[in-house]
Amino acid sequence: MKALLTSLLALSVVGCAAMQESYESNAQTIHSSKVTRSIQSPLNTNQFFQAEAPDQKQMFGAHNGPKKNINHYVRGMMQDLASNLKYVNQNTPLAVASFVFLDDKYDEGTLLGNQISESFMHELYQYGIPVIDFKTTGYMRVTPKGDFVFSRDYLELDEEQNFQYVMAGTLVNHKGGVLVNVRVVGLQSKAVVGSAQGLIPQTVLDALGSSERTDGIMLKSSAR
Repeated sequence: MKALLTSLLALSVVGCAAMQESYESNAQTIHSSKVTRSIQSPLNTNQFFQAEAPDQKQMFGAHNGPKKNINHYVRGMMQDLASNLKYVNQNTPLAVASFVFLDDKYDEGTLLGNQISESFMHELYQYGIPVIDFKTTGYMRVTPKGDFVFSRDYLELDEEQNFQYVMAGTLVNHKGGVLVNVRVVGLQSKAVVGSAQGLIPQTVLDALGSSERTDGIMLKSSAR
């Protein structure tokens, strides 16, 4: 009888041990499964975003930043000009002329040439160089169509202007856009005291539109 009880007790101990091992094994498996999912989950998410990336590029383009305009390329040419500019400083006023096409008449401006000169006026001022706006009349002309202080009529402008140097330039049509040649010249000496060159891409030029009226309606057209 004692031997039988001893055998039953031994079997009970073995059974409990087996159940404990089985429970620990299952718990380890469950824990391992959770760890595996927690590690793999970010990888699956990352793969998902990588799969979506091409669609986002198609929607927003290769460059998500703001598109470049004429001012961006003028700024680059101004940096080039500033690196070799001589005699011009904060005490030497300067004026900016219209940029003209090299193969055209030098007395006919274009919207592109005038816009480039306007952009250079801003850049020169940013560099601390005093810029003379000689198209300012010195008075305000009030009309039913608006109030104006600028004029292209030389009779309305001062005969004498206070600037010793002038910035001017030429434009050349190029397959990829327009080449810009910039130079600063002394009015008395006619000597070039600074120069720069640059290319404005055609895609940027296409965004510049001129205004003209047809039958009283303001229309937009591509600027040369």
